[in-house]
Amino acid sequence: MSLPPILSNLRIPVIAAPLFIISHPALVIAQCKAGVVGSFPALNARPASQLDEWIHEITEALAEHDRLNPDRPSAPFAVNQIVHATNTRFEEDMAICEKWKVPIVITSLGARVELNEAVHRWGGITLHDIINDVFAHKAIDKGADGLIAVAAGAGGHAGKWSPFALVQEIREWFDGPLILSGAIARGQSILAAQAMGADLAYIGSPFIATHEARATDDYKQEIVKSGAADIVASSLFTGIHGNYLKGPIARAGMDPDNLPEADPSKMNFGGAKAWKDIWGSGQGIGAIKEVVAAGDLVDRLAREYAEAKSALCG
Repeated sequence: MSLPPILSNLRIPVIAAPLFIISHPALVIAQCKAGVVGSFPALNARPASQLDEWIHEITEALAEHDRLNPDRPSAPFAVNQIVHATNTRFEEDMAICEKWKVPIVITSLGARVELNEAVHRWGGITLHDIINDVFAHKAIDKGADGLIAVAAGAGGHAGKWSPFALVQEIREWFDGPLILSGAIARGQSILAAQAMGADLAYIGSPFIATHEARATDDYKQEIVKSGAADIVASSLFTGIHGNYLKGPIARAGMDPDNLPEADPSKMNFGGAKAWKDIWGSGQGIGAIKEVVAAGDLVDRLAREYAEAKSALCG
């Protein structure tokens, strides 16, 4: 299993997941400087014109870091595109990505041949997130370079398959870049993902509890004090299966253990808006004990990853 050059020289094999509302230039820059791929959803930049400003800021900051630190250059960054008919900004945002020749484009909620071809024309790669083997085949058939396997336990919109089953079935036919998502919050888990056949780990929820994250202090503290038992799976809030923290659901006047079925025509329930008032999170947050700088989080992951490899080989 060989990786494209852009993913081959990371400090540790990690892509920081694009966090809706939360990821912004300060967090992405910190992630990339620390040696992991930083990413953000294009839709986080509001109004749409801000996307150009954000990519400019990230590009300049990473170029300056590389100039001053030739011995430890930054990792590349990625922009997440929602490939769905409801995304009215898609064409405009893609034009901005083309202007800056964004190195990695992560696609969600649909796959498009024309998007993959466009990214390839400017020299980038595309990674498509999927929740099962059927969608994995469709993504590769439409020209995606790699797959992000979103397994059970991942934060926000998540799959229902065990990571063992998901990676196993994909690896029966696909030998390209495979990134595993789902409750990965320690360096040992990164190594475990590789042991089962993935190339890299996709880590989201731990970065919510960082100083650079654009999350409220209450959200960050909820991550710190919570564990797997505090996560509830529901399709209620967006019409798509996802994992959320129980605390905000209860404070919004709902019973997190007895949520009604989703109404696809509604994006909120009981006055609580999805993502803003109902907070996504994965099951791995029991490993998060305090709010730290993003660079310090990556340092911990790198240390744990190295220790796990050493213990395995020794």
